[in-house]
Order: sequence, then C-alpha cells, then structure tokens
Amino acid sequence: MSPHEIRILLVDDHAVLRAGLNALLNAQPDLVVVGEAGDGQAAIEQAERLRPDLILLDLNMPRLNGLDALAELRRCVPQSRILVLTMHDDESYLRQVLAAGGAGYLLKQAADKELLSAIRTVYAGGTFLHSEHAHALLQPAPTADSRQDEALAALSDREREVLQLIALGYSNKEIAEQLILSVKTVETYKQRVMTKLNLSSRAALVRFALRHGLLDDLLA
Repeated sequence: MSPHEIRILLVDDHAVLRAGLNALLNAQPDLVVVGEAGDGQAAIEQAERLRPDLILLDLNMPRLNGLDALAELRRCVPQSRILVLTMHDDESYLRQVLAAGGAGYLLKQAADKELLSAIRTVYAGGTFLHSEHAHALLQPAPTADSRQDEALAALSDREREVLQLIALGYSNKEIAEQLILSVKTVETYKQRVMTKLNLSSRAALVRFALRHGLLDDLLA
C-alpha cells in the first residue's frame, strides 16, 4: 500500500450503495477502502480498530444515528476526518454536523460529481461544502421566535380567529357557537394551530397570542 493512500471507512446502512462507493474509491490510485459499517455503533467499533484517515458517514442509520455516531467518533478517533454523505438537503442538519466536528457535508445526489474532490479536500485539512450550503451558513441561524413568526404567517384566517378566541378565554363550545361551527371542528382548528406553532397547551397558545399582539385590536 502506498504511503500516500487515504484510508477510508465507509458507513452506510445500504449495502448496495457501499458496494458502489467501494468500487469507485478503490479505483483511485490515492484512495483505499479499509472497512465498512452498516450502522453507527458498528462504525465506532470499526473506527477504533482500523483508525482510518477519513470516515464517510451517512446520517440515517439503525442502532445509532449518524449525528450521535459523529460526536462519539470525534471523541474516540479524533485523528480521523469525517465527511458526511447524506440525502438531507437541510440547513439544520448541516449546522449540526459542523457543530459536532464534521469536516464536510455532501449530498448523495451530487456524490458522483463531487465525492472524490470532497474526500481529498477534507483529508488535506479543509472543509468541503456545496456552494449553496456555504451561502446558507453566512445567513444567521433561524431563532425560535423567527420560526414562530413564519408559522404565524402560515395560519389561515380561521385558524388565527380560533387562536384569538382561545386567548380571550373562550371554551371550545363557546368558540363553536360564535363561529357557527361544531365543537369537533373547533378542536380540529385548535390542533392545527398547536401543530403549526409547535405548542402543546392552551396556556402556551394564550402566551403566544399575547406576545405576538394578536389581541391588541380586540382589547383596544
């Protein structure tokens, strides 16, 4: 084995994908796959035994998911660089991966074009991100309040009306009478509002409505 070869551990729960990656990587003169794992726990065991230069890591896996495995891998094999290969084109996952110590984030659908470059960049000490992901990181992370503001804007007129009446202290039955709806329909609207706003109680709905000024006009 050449001293310049990058020793890689493949971690993905799909055997067919691992086989394809294995063939692709081993065909490169500077890359060699030294091991494979089909779940997060096996990845940790293999990494501790093999001490690879680079770990190609999926996020969705049994026994131990990729994010939890990533944190443990950074602890037990800190010298191994970790490149996440995932189907999740999601900024929240990207931020979690980088916060946990991942050195790169690559989408599976782009792997055929960028994987080899990503591996070499990460191994050399760099961070590999798709240009769109790099741009996303320049934007401030969404806060809980900003997410709730977006959710509030997504409420229908009827959902907002039900929320306001709940915040004013009306029972489901009283709201049904005011809006000429069935109690069951009001309960459905209430549940939709709670789901959209990620709130779990009537008291939380009241606090939300007050904080966002939904009762200002009604109480003026």
